[in-house]
Amino acid sequence: MTDGVRGRLIAVEGIDGCGKSTQARLLADALGAVATFEPGATELGASLRHLLLDPGAAPVSDRAEVLLLLADRAQHLAEVVEPALASGRWVVTDRFSGSTLAYQGAGRELPTDELRRLVDWATGGLVVDLNVLVDVPVEVGIARRFGEGPDRFEGLGTDFQRRVARGFRAQAEQDPPQWLVVDGDRPPGDVAADIVAGVRARLGRA
Repeated sequence: MTDGVRGRLIAVEGIDGCGKSTQARLLADALGAVATFEPGATELGASLRHLLLDPGAAPVSDRAEVLLLLADRAQHLAEVVEPALASGRWVVTDRFSGSTLAYQGAGRELPTDELRRLVDWATGGLVVDLNVLVDVPVEVGIARRFGEGPDRFEGLGTDFQRRVARGFRAQAEQDPPQWLVVDGDRPPGDVAADIVAGVRARLGRA
């Protein structure tokens, strides 16, 4: 461990097509942090990602979907996130618990209280130091994905994506200290600059 100081965990969140994966990589580079993602960052996670996202994979019920995602998160924490934090490294993850509440809670309309209890158990109570929401209109996210083959979530339609977007915004409104909301409907460099400045204002420097 580095001088006994634990690292910080930052999650970059948002709807499909918002640009969060690009922003997560840019933020990790700027901070000198470990860059990771969900689902699929571990060997087990890669198998779960196929089951969850591939439209050609076997059907997955809504509740089974939650359990698969949380299995991925538990393994992700054990293999990637917790070791890095314990060593003093900062970690930037492309999706974390906020996505569960937005996609499976608001999107799938599953009971939020039950999801929170499951998330808490799967993570051992670990919460992020800061969530970064890359906020774009649903139409912008859809336009950015034009021509790409949709994965299972992207193929659920505009109404689903609108519910997910509302789910993210509701979380940010309910807990402002835990969320940095950035307008993602701008050039990536401008978005990245605002995210880095916002993260440093909230958490200091890595």
